[in-house]
Amino acid sequence: MAKVVFNIWRTNPSGGEFRAYETDITEGMVVLDAVHQIQAEHANDLAVRWNCKAGKCGSCSAEINGHPKLMCMTRMSDMPEGKPVSIQPMKAFPVIKDLVTDVSVNYRVKKSIKKFKPRSPDAPDGTWRMAQVDIDRVQEFRKCIECFLCQDVCHVLREHALHDKFAGPRHMVYNAALEMHPLDIEDRTGDLKNAHGIGFCNITKCCTTVCPENIHITDNAIIPLKERVADKFYDPLMKLFRIFSK
Repeated sequence: MAKVVFNIWRTNPSGGEFRAYETDITEGMVVLDAVHQIQAEHANDLAVRWNCKAGKCGSCSAEINGHPKLMCMTRMSDMPEGKPVSIQPMKAFPVIKDLVTDVSVNYRVKKSIKKFKPRSPDAPDGTWRMAQVDIDRVQEFRKCIECFLCQDVCHVLREHALHDKFAGPRHMVYNAALEMHPLDIEDRTGDLKNAHGIGFCNITKCCTTVCPENIHITDNAIIPLKERVADKFYDPLMKLFRIFSK
């Protein structure tokens, strides 16, 4: 057993500040365990969002020592020994209270994405035929737990707060899951270019780095979507084709 100091962000009428709390850490504890212990022993009014405690609900996202992480999946044994641990809310979203942020903008953006539109059945029995490789391609995107850590670390949203111009990496993954589905025939390239601002992404791969589900957001979702947008709107041959096809 060892005592560890936690500097936790607490809101107040003037904005907020870090407050220090000391608690006992035992073997096997994660950061969320420590936060709950502090909540029980020292700060009953500490606001923190959590649910499954198994890394599958995405609720307990926060910034631990400046790095966006899930508190339930960050082991205390991985923290620097003998040094305080700082915990603060995600910077890319407005703070409601303490460690809880308002992530509702993500649900509004998701609603703006064109829904799944299947092609007509292509088999005599009224079903579809799909290649397994095409099915496998979109399975990775379905692992997203909507923790929004990728949104938090994206500099377009984190530093410039351009939520109204750039949908963010989480929604690029959602777009990719639909666009690359072997049955989908909807065209979202126009929305990706304009409403969802895919051009704002400069492929730093920071979103991929923080993803707890190890989704290759940049390589497998954003870059292929950028290529589709470029092919449709910036390829000179395609431009000529559209002109003459009219």
